[in-house]
Amino acid sequence: MTTTETSQAEQVRRAGGPATSTQSLGARMAARAGGGVMRVFLVLVGLFWLMPTIGLLLSSLRGPEDIAASGWWKVFTAPSELTFSNYQRLLDNSTITDSLLSTVLITVPATFLVVVIGSLAGYAFAWMEFPGRDWWFLVVVGLLVVPVQVALIPVSELFGTIGIFETTFGVIMFHTAFGLPFAIFLLRNFFAEIPRELLEAARLDGAGEIRLFTRVVMPLGGPAIASLGIFQFLWVWNDMLVALIFADSDSPPITVALQQQVRQFGNNIDVLAPGAFVSMVIPLAVFFAFQRQFVSGVMAGAVK
Repeated sequence: MTTTETSQAEQVRRAGGPATSTQSLGARMAARAGGGVMRVFLVLVGLFWLMPTIGLLLSSLRGPEDIAASGWWKVFTAPSELTFSNYQRLLDNSTITDSLLSTVLITVPATFLVVVIGSLAGYAFAWMEFPGRDWWFLVVVGLLVVPVQVALIPVSELFGTIGIFETTFGVIMFHTAFGLPFAIFLLRNFFAEIPRELLEAARLDGAGEIRLFTRVVMPLGGPAIASLGIFQFLWVWNDMLVALIFADSDSPPITVALQQQVRQFGNNIDVLAPGAFVSMVIPLAVFFAFQRQFVSGVMAGAVK
């Protein structure tokens, strides 16, 4: 053992031993619980959180008589009750299938417009100089706290004046307008973390603002853009308030169509259960397809 190591060991001995021996009881218990016990606990919490989804799936695979007779957990003792006839009736229900198409026609354009416009505005606020830039950004931040309910009546009057009330285009415009403040705020903060030297090097190579945005900023901002797209898709797909007021009553989105089924046919569970599950599983599939980009976008900027 060298002289340095000997002196360090002597200092540790005089101090009362290594630092680990001075840990509190709570710290030692937390360290031991971070192993298999914690993993088992988290798995149980995850299963408990998924239980309503599992119950809805199993209910959608049971006949209306079986649903009325017992709970969904009965299928574990009587698996013969499972059937896909409910989904067949769902596909034969034109109201539900048309509402799914209407939901897609609303959600996809509203998500695309928010991502594109939010990306352009976020880049402008982050790297372009124009009069009143900081003040305009403060206005955008202020719009984040404006609730949707405040704008329902004035926007309804505006849409009625210009002739887009109860149209798909009107619903898309409403979701786009209320999705842009968060989109601009999120992407501006992400784009501002891009190294200035990288942008200056691209400018020295002759890249203009458009080429700089498409070739440098957009690829680097992929995680944040994917996170924004997921957020916007989920918000629009699951929305009911805006769709209930602004959508066409003859072709409502899936949330309004399911609500109408409940109001008109209280015991129509063989259509409601599979319809609700399909309405839920599509955004879940989108989330899991982009979960890697979503996590990267949420964690971006947490550590410099």
